[in-house]
Amino acid sequence: MSPDLGRRLKDVGIQPSAQRLAVAQYVLSTGEHPSAERVLERVQALVPMLSRATVYNTLNLFVAKGLLRQLVLAEGKVVFDPVLAPHHHFIDDETGRIEDVPWDALRVSDPSSLEGYDVTEYMVVLRGRKLSRSRSSRKR
Repeated sequence: MSPDLGRRLKDVGIQPSAQRLAVAQYVLSTGEHPSAERVLERVQALVPMLSRATVYNTLNLFVAKGLLRQLVLAEGKVVFDPVLAPHHHFIDDETGRIEDVPWDALRVSDPSSLEGYDVTEYMVVLRGRKLSRSRSSRKR
C-alpha cells in the first residue's frame, strides 16, 4: 500500500484502517466503474476476511468525504466513479462496460437556461455499441 493513500484518506478526515486501505487501493485507482459487489469481489481476493458491510460502509464514507462519486446509470445499478472531474459516460449495450467520455467531447446547451430548474450538476450518459477501431474510422 502506498503511504500516499493513507495520507489521502487522513487529509479528508478518514482514519486509515487495513480494510479501508484495501478498498481504497482498488476503488481509487481502477479504470472501471465498479458496483459495491464488484469491489467486494476484487478486494476479498486480497483480504478474505473483509465483510460486505465493511465494503458498503467504506464506499459510502468515501462518497461522503468526496473521494468517490456514486452514480446510478441504469435502473437499480449503482456504481462508483473515482474520477471527480466533470466528464460524461458511455455504456456499451453489449458488454455493459462503462467508459468515461471527456467533458469537451460533447457540446451541451447551457443547462442554466432551463426555466424553473436550478441545475447544480449535469452529465450526459450515452448508450450504444462500441465499434471496433477499423469500423469506427470507416464510418467517418
